[in-house]
Amino acid sequence: MSSLTFATVGLVYLILVSVTSTVTFLVYGWDKQRAIHGGRRVPERTLHSLAFFGGWPGAIFGQRYFRHKTKKVPFLVLFWAVTVFHIAIVGSAAYAMFR
Repeated sequence: MSSLTFATVGLVYLILVSVTSTVTFLVYGWDKQRAIHGGRRVPERTLHSLAFFGGWPGAIFGQRYFRHKTKKVPFLVLFWAVTVFHIAIVGSAAYAMFR
């Protein structure tokens, strides 16, 4: 593969992570508002799925900014497992491409 292809793949990945992180951040804020006002909540499975598909940076910022999902240990353990799994997959793919 040419370096242009690697650059394209990297750019597409960064765009995916940026868009998904923005959506994830907004979903955390929306879920926090629903929690405050007693509305129907966003399922934790949805939050974990968003993190896995590239939204983990937005999830981290959302947790910190909205002070949401920061004390529920089972959620945090699974969140960090999902995040590490995502990074491992991307790292493995990058390693295979640049090998």
